[in-house]
Amino acid sequence: MSPTSVFDLAPECPVVPVVVIEDAADAVPLARALVAGGLPLIEVTLRTPAALDAVRAIAAEVPEAVVGAGTVVSPAGVADAVGAGARFLVGPGWTERLLGAMRDSGLPFLPGVSTASEVVALIERGVEDMKFFPAEAAGGVPYLKSLAGPLPRARFCPTGGVSLASAPAYLALPNVRCVGGTWMLPPAALAARDWGRVESLARGAALVSR
Repeated sequence: MSPTSVFDLAPECPVVPVVVIEDAADAVPLARALVAGGLPLIEVTLRTPAALDAVRAIAAEVPEAVVGAGTVVSPAGVADAVGAGARFLVGPGWTERLLGAMRDSGLPFLPGVSTASEVVALIERGVEDMKFFPAEAAGGVPYLKSLAGPLPRARFCPTGGVSLASAPAYLALPNVRCVGGTWMLPPAALAARDWGRVESLARGAALVSR
């Protein structure tokens, strides 16, 4: 298990917004809207040139947010995320090198898995907190439910295709601690910088029951 669990950073938060930021200037108002809506745990994916600057800005200017870096796929990405002020790390998958770098960072982390063998391999290495990705494509709620019996130590954050409608079914599973999603970040609202709309959708997401 990571030094501090990602799931303990905001234990009452059932949903982690998975954010793709194209313009770093949007990072602070976007994070403030999510926090105001009750979603303080924010994963900024390292998919755009603006991502690290976005993490840096949120870490510096939105202290109520717990900002992490997602789509971390290399040791260099780990180092960049740590340098930008990320407080947790999320990967879509894992390798021995990536897992080692995540451990060495001292930050809580969620390596990605989509098969039972990957879950077993992580448990062998003392890691029990994981991202299940891509959740819907990899089997969704039925698949995670089937893992709970033989692998009860594994705890998941399903991400990938999770929606407001499907989130409660995931959260009802004993091995799911939170879900990652993008439904509170519709492209039209982001393009229009409609932070009020984002806050409203975040508020609805924060009320999703376990």
